[in-house]
Amino acid sequence: MVQPDAWLPRAAAQRPDHPALVTGDGSITYAQLLRAALDAAAALAGAGIGAGDRVAVALPPGVPFVATLHACLLLGAAIVPIDLRLAPAERDSRAAGAALVVDRPLVRGDAPDAQVRERLDPDAVATVMHTSGTTAAPKQVELTVGNWAWNALGSAIALGLDPADRWLCTLPLSHVGGLSILLRSAIYGTSVVLHERFEPAAAARAINDEQITLVSLVGTTLQRVLEAGAHGRGALRCALIGGGPLAPALAARAAEAGIPVAQTYGMTEACSQVTTSVAGEPETAGLALLGQRVAVASDGEILVAGETVAPGAATVDGWLHTGDLGRLDDRGRLVVTGRKADTIVSGGENVAPAEVEAVLLAHPAVADAGVYGRPDEQWGEAVVATVVLHDGSHAEGEELREHAAAHLARFKVPKEVAFARELPRTPSGKLLRRALSGNGNGSGA
Repeated sequence: MVQPDAWLPRAAAQRPDHPALVTGDGSITYAQLLRAALDAAAALAGAGIGAGDRVAVALPPGVPFVATLHACLLLGAAIVPIDLRLAPAERDSRAAGAALVVDRPLVRGDAPDAQVRERLDPDAVATVMHTSGTTAAPKQVELTVGNWAWNALGSAIALGLDPADRWLCTLPLSHVGGLSILLRSAIYGTSVVLHERFEPAAAARAINDEQITLVSLVGTTLQRVLEAGAHGRGALRCALIGGGPLAPALAARAAEAGIPVAQTYGMTEACSQVTTSVAGEPETAGLALLGQRVAVASDGEILVAGETVAPGAATVDGWLHTGDLGRLDDRGRLVVTGRKADTIVSGGENVAPAEVEAVLLAHPAVADAGVYGRPDEQWGEAVVATVVLHDGSHAEGEELREHAAAHLARFKVPKEVAFARELPRTPSGKLLRRALSGNGNGSGA
């Protein structure tokens, strides 16, 4: 890849007065954001930061975070986003190795202008992300300028690109899905509407009333914005749903509300999006994005290769082994069925928890569902479910088991159904399946 122009200066030159970022404090143009980033770069350079350094950023979503992100890119430094919801010891662990921790807005003071880059090195590390840690301890992933550039290109071709796009971001900026919205939009010169945290009512209002054209959600947050009254009668052209397979019942509910949903599959090691379906056709996770390849191994594991895969993430066979399970349909679209580590072996039969969850979510009383395997002397592992009911709804465990039995093979039907007020999830909304076993009060056979 040739050296691309620095993204923010290019956007500011092309669209100086166009809104770059909209927050609860107001709107900031690309020209204003560039000025803030240059001031932040001067402050960082004054603190001794240069090319190749890592800068841990522990700031809430807002202009100071975004300015620091672009300041690092302009200096050739790598940003390490830190999730402020972590305990202090966890924050310290993720910031280890950083030359500087930015935990308050940078102030230029009397620092001179920094020597910034007009072009970016495609091979330079741009971000150091941490995986979600749903099945193991989070690990660091170094993503390059080239990884992010290919991500933006592939996403734009898959979703289309409109100069008037306004992408609503409610995902954590410490998550690859949240940060990708900021970086893609800067490359495109389009607008980000940035919420400090996910609040269903605020997200629904933005979708309905603030000319949002794109929004990134996971299944649980899609459900919550629908409950808050989100609809597709505004400018919305696509709700991008990741974080796991999309339950058909939830997709149907979104369609009833007029919200065009696209299912996407991605991961940190592949710089967010890997495949994306056509908006309004969320039955699969779609085709691989430009510059990427997807295959399925003989054991069902999804394999990824291409320009967005982090350096060193692929094994000697040239593929990134994702740990996810899936298949390709007759049109080459990816169907994700779950995680290898989540597979339950009950009575010698393999059970994909996501399949059972999708059936439970089709019951009108069920708002959320998590399925896991519990050690069992008779079966090896017993299929167990924990569900959250909609407010005001009622269902017994046996009723839900009978519902599952009407749609699933007998060995897939939960032996027990427990009830909880909420399920354990990561900040980005992914189910923490390993934390389920201590939740809820059971009812089953």
